[in-house]
Amino acid sequence: MSNAKSLSPEILLHIAQTLNLPVRGLASVIELLDEGGTVPFIARYRKEATGNLDEVQIRNIEEKLAYFRELEDRRTTILSSISEQGKLTDELKARIEAILDKSELEDLYLPYKPKRRTKATIAREKGLERLAQYLWAQQPGAQTLDSMAPMFVNAEFGVTTVEDALEGARHIVAEWISEVADLRKALRQLMFDEGVVISRKSLDASDEHEKFKMYYEYKEPVKTIPSHRMLAIRRGESENVLYFLIELETQRPLAVIQSHVLRQAGDWTRQLELACEDAWQRLLNSSIQAEIRLELKQRSDVEAIQVFRDNLYHLLLAPPAGPISVLGIDPGLRTGCKIAVVDETGKMLAHDVIYPHTSKHGIAESNQKLENLLRQHNVRAIAIGNGTASRETDSFVRDFLREKQLHEIFSVTVSESGASVYSASDIARQEFPDLDLTVRGAISIARRLQDPLSELVKVDPKSIGVGQYQHDVDQRRLQESLENVIESCVNRVGVDLNTSSWTLLRYVAGVTERTAINIVNHRNENGRFRSRAEILEVSGVGPKTFEQAAGFLRIRNGDNPLDMTAVHPESYPVVEQIAQSLQTPIGEIIRSPELLEKVDRTQLKAGAFTLNDILDELRKPGRDPRDKFVAPNFHEGVREISDLQVGMVLEGIVTNVTKFGAFVDIGVHQDGLVHISELSNRFIKEPSEAVKAGQIVKVKVLSVEEKTRRISLSMKALMEPGRQPAPKAKQPAKSQPTLNDKLAALSTKWRVH
Repeated sequence: MSNAKSLSPEILLHIAQTLNLPVRGLASVIELLDEGGTVPFIARYRKEATGNLDEVQIRNIEEKLAYFRELEDRRTTILSSISEQGKLTDELKARIEAILDKSELEDLYLPYKPKRRTKATIAREKGLERLAQYLWAQQPGAQTLDSMAPMFVNAEFGVTTVEDALEGARHIVAEWISEVADLRKALRQLMFDEGVVISRKSLDASDEHEKFKMYYEYKEPVKTIPSHRMLAIRRGESENVLYFLIELETQRPLAVIQSHVLRQAGDWTRQLELACEDAWQRLLNSSIQAEIRLELKQRSDVEAIQVFRDNLYHLLLAPPAGPISVLGIDPGLRTGCKIAVVDETGKMLAHDVIYPHTSKHGIAESNQKLENLLRQHNVRAIAIGNGTASRETDSFVRDFLREKQLHEIFSVTVSESGASVYSASDIARQEFPDLDLTVRGAISIARRLQDPLSELVKVDPKSIGVGQYQHDVDQRRLQESLENVIESCVNRVGVDLNTSSWTLLRYVAGVTERTAINIVNHRNENGRFRSRAEILEVSGVGPKTFEQAAGFLRIRNGDNPLDMTAVHPESYPVVEQIAQSLQTPIGEIIRSPELLEKVDRTQLKAGAFTLNDILDELRKPGRDPRDKFVAPNFHEGVREISDLQVGMVLEGIVTNVTKFGAFVDIGVHQDGLVHISELSNRFIKEPSEAVKAGQIVKVKVLSVEEKTRRISLSMKALMEPGRQPAPKAKQPAKSQPTLNDKLAALSTKWRVH
């Protein structure tokens, strides 16, 4: 396998400078990756080797590494091809070996690339190349163009006039011009700097496409057009509503071409000027424009994927309600509400259907069923999906809890995006082969309240609804990027080896899907794991897998108290050394972390970064990095868009953050938009500077359009970037106890996973 040494020092230095990283740390990361190291493991447990590079930096190195190894493979192929043609000079070889950009490499290869039949090819067949060489050389000699050109007239080849000969020669010159690598690079830069994206309505498009109306006659510079507008224009083009092109004032590229081609005046000047025009109009314009379109697409993809990554990251790390019994409700009107109860571990205990929205009899029967299930299974929370009839169901549940005086139980609306996809998935069928899809959906809703991360990893992230033009971007790159986010989140939180599903375990560093299934099967056959080392008995788990995964696996009440922490087994001797120096058992140190203040760090055999992590972990063993759970407090009197009034201040939850603003669920079945200009009183470049997906915020209603279902909101003066979610408003005297009161009453210490 290739390693850091297989990349030239020039490439290593270039990557280091591009990413602003030390070369030594870069080389160490590449070596660790090539040895089979995973990004979470390297970032967490190899800080001494990398110089404490974080996960983002290591992922960037991984991406650059893939790019330059592809570049090296292509370079080898090109050198071989040109060599086989007998055209590889020392100078050309040196230029090719010095290239660090794929586009520039292809530009150098262009003159040697096998070509289809072109106008230049036909002109060469007519014997006009020597005339083209005269024009290209721009060297005065014994012959002039007037005396030379007639010599190439040949009726047999179809060259009947001097103008035919000159035109053919110009075709050859135009092709040579189009293949000059430095010129193509200069024209690409020119079009990027000065080009303008122009979109127009397609001739056969109807006027019914409201979402594309602003792009019917639209212009924006290439270098500043944001990703969401570029993706919208491309979407309009793919739906045959729009077409777009990149315009550039003709004289600008012509001036650049002529500056590269014309070296001195002579009788060839006019012919070269015509060849320059032909090269631009016939060959270079469309080619360079296609390259810039591709670059715009890639740039937009990168930004859109990053928005999706950020949203997914915050959604997966949303605060969990924890290991409490939950009743999940998949709301419905005519078809009823499907309900399911799960215990503290997420195991399904019971399910039923209630019809609280059909009649008084339906309400009474629903009350009875609900009360029986709550009392029978000691339910502590009710999770309601935010789909159709969610507000009506939420109102019914709140009235029920108030009437029955079940103050110890709280209800909360949770996002059900992707729940239907999960319900019909192979994973859901494996878990609940005998249950209806809607019941599976209710189970998923309940589990999402307990632990969003554990449940959402079962769903294709593209179905969760936090993307921006997600179907228009590079799907392979999107999938890889989202998988990386899930892996990062799972390993950041840690996974309980004895309770987690294989769908969660498969994202642990070093663990494949097959190995995850084997772990669960081994657990089912042999009982719970007593130590991390026992996973070495699982089929598919060898020393390398154990090394990568062990630090992210948690075992509660096991044989070794360190197995419930993020301390890696390879560092257990350091902890034992600490315990010996304090003359205290490890378990006692974990129970009384204040003892660590007496540790003499100079006597411990561990690097500074590793030692800091060990001591931090022993002070808060198995801590969950996620925030404390808080539920949004929707306005009781606002359930439909028609209930909204301009000026209302409401509480809601951020469902999606895009480049142009944030969408907020305020409980009316339609998210409102807080435009970037309304997110803060101060200037911000990105909406992510002010809000994140899953955050609870207060918003003011600016405008409501019932017909188009558009809601415009503002957060100005209500919340500033960097502040915690706005505190919940004081409840009326007769209201239920607050959610925080209920959680405080419920909870002893617990940790998720």
